[in-house]
Amino acid sequence: MNVQTANPIAEAYRRDGFYFPVRAMSAEAAAGYRARLEAHEKANGGPLKSAMRTDVHLLFTWADELIRNEKVLDAVEAVIGPNILCWITNFFIKEPKDGNYVSWHQDATYWGLEPHDQVLTAWLALSDAPVESGAMKFLAGSHKTGLQAHADTFHESNLLSRGQEIQVEVDEADATDVPLKAGEFSLHHVLMTHGSHPNTTDDRRIGLAIRYIPTTVRQTKVRDTAVLVRGVDEYGHFDLLDGPDADMSEKALAVHKDANERLVKALLSGTDETQLRD
Repeated sequence: MNVQTANPIAEAYRRDGFYFPVRAMSAEAAAGYRARLEAHEKANGGPLKSAMRTDVHLLFTWADELIRNEKVLDAVEAVIGPNILCWITNFFIKEPKDGNYVSWHQDATYWGLEPHDQVLTAWLALSDAPVESGAMKFLAGSHKTGLQAHADTFHESNLLSRGQEIQVEVDEADATDVPLKAGEFSLHHVLMTHGSHPNTTDDRRIGLAIRYIPTTVRQTKVRDTAVLVRGVDEYGHFDLLDGPDADMSEKALAVHKDANERLVKALLSGTDETQLRD
């Protein structure tokens, strides 16, 4: 794999397990994407729910644009190389003062991707995400400790699929706050211990988590899907998908349903749960 180890983003990422902030677009452009999301929500009775927050790049043409943003992909390439798949996307939206949070966890716990140390997330802010809004917190260097035990809580206010919590004592005084402005993004390692508190502000905190992998990574639980966003795929570990032909088209909905069913099977294997949380 042709990884650019001299790149300062890659150097900081390997040392700390994360890097931020990087600007993907202007605040005005981010506001435009937010407006398209919220226009859909307004037309459909309220905030995106359940599986509709997952794999949004398969539902909306504007979300497909976001996973192909050149500045995001340049930063990702600096870490994992030039042949890049977008595995999944997740909207993490915290409404004003709603109490939702993300428990301390590692992303790799239930994903089934190997080798998992080549998986990263680009978290793109479509609204300002100050500390008070429940910005992410990272525990620097924790990506070097390996995969830790987790317990499932399925807590109704936890935004994670299983409400999973890492079974290691985390001292928040050691954590780094990761505030972002609209249009900025952060990168974090799949083994990074991270979490976030509730949104205490009067505005929504809207972030799109884009999960990128090199084409060498494989899924061990199911025959999974992905979108090739840069380079070539010489391995064929995933069924490759195209972007949606139109927002929420019949074809897009069918593709999304199939991809989401495969994802749920992988993420929730070993539980009685049958769908992703809101």
